[in-house]
Amino acid sequence: MAKYIKFLFYIVAGVFAFTIVEATSKQKFAELQAEADITPTSIETIREKQRQLACMTQNVYWEAASEPAEGKIAVAQVVMNRVKSGQFPTTPCQVIFQKSVIYEKVICQFSWACDRVMTSKPVRQDLWRESHEAAKMVLIEGYRLPSIEGALYYHADYVNPNWGRKKRAQIGRHIFY
Repeated sequence: MAKYIKFLFYIVAGVFAFTIVEATSKQKFAELQAEADITPTSIETIREKQRQLACMTQNVYWEAASEPAEGKIAVAQVVMNRVKSGQFPTTPCQVIFQKSVIYEKVICQFSWACDRVMTSKPVRQDLWRESHEAAKMVLIEGYRLPSIEGALYYHADYVNPNWGRKKRAQIGRHIFY
């Protein structure tokens, strides 16, 4: 009889311990989930931000890899200015890869996007990392250069497109309008 009572005691103690551990685990998991706000929607949002950051990094690299950090940031900021303006598509990737047809010729907003060679892997990893950091600062952290606020266009200083637009700034080899 004592063995039976002892056995029953162990079963009750085990069930009690399991119940406490299970309840504590469920509560902790709920707290962690609420804290991280992990939902299918947030995972999709994270993936979309990663995709937009990849587009921005490519654009900064191919447009301004050899420019100073401020020049890289300015190029990324022009993309975000366009997104915000209402005159261009609504995401950085859409802005970067936007094409127009003028006199039956396809024109890209950013020349590298029409050049298949440049859409391959980056040549210099150090400049790719710098471009990624500049893109991240502008896209994710919201960093902005006051001198480029509202600028929607830029070109290299060795080009004269005769746009007739008001010059806002020159940073490195780019002139911003």
